[in-house]
Amino acid sequence: QVQLVESGGGLVQAEGSLRLSCAASGRTFSTYSMGWFRQAPGKERDFVGCINRNGGTTYYADSVKGRFTISRDNAKNMVYLQMNSLKPEDTAVYYCAATPALIVVITADQYDYWGQGTQVTVSS
Repeated sequence: QVQLVESGGGLVQAEGSLRLSCAASGRTFSTYSMGWFRQAPGKERDFVGCINRNGGTTYYADSVKGRFTISRDNAKNMVYLQMNSLKPEDTAVYYCAATPALIVVITADQYDYWGQGTQVTVSS
């Protein structure tokens, strides 16, 4: 069982930056690959990026590649999403999620645990 709590969301102007954090409970955090997803009002939940168990591999959606960076600290049971050059279209609720998969996973249905989400709003 893994419990996830996101933080760090807020209101930022376009071209600004935010860093989201996701705190995980439990002693088995390092056995999970972690993903970030986002959901804008009236839209489906979209994949943002993911990181494998040891942090050695990351994968990003084309829409955020080069602007967003995922990292993790297994000693602290934390995963982060650094978001730079934010655009109004990045506005959404951002969720972190955990999967026991060994490889990077981009589909939401393969993630077993989810946080409650944190709102990110980018103004133009």
